Amino acid sequence: MKATPTDVTKERLSEEFNSVVAETEQLLKSVATAGSDKAGALRADIERTLAAAGDRIAKMREDAMLQAGTAVKATDAYVKENPWRAVGIVAAVTALTGLLAGLLIARR
Repeated sequence: MKATPTDVTKERLSEEFNSVVAETEQLLKSVATAGSDKAGALRADIERTLAAAGDRIAKMREDAMLQAGTAVKATDAYVKENPWRAVGIVAAVTALTGLLAGLLIARR
């Protein structure tokens, strides 16, 4: 099965978050074992790492918003070109959802 752009973005975001957490844990362990003179340098390193991670996450969010905007524009254009087909698709999805809900209710 092919991964959707949303799945890829979620995966990248999750990997980035895990990377930030791992780096922060490592730096905090280093601060705990370092003397007070090294603590200031390590604190600055932690702040730089967190700022860089924040920038990467903001960039990923911006990319996701751009992809969402593109999908919205494509959907809008499709609906404008094929209004009755779009109404039919919505009706079919609604009917299927109602059927499934009725089956689940009847099961109880």
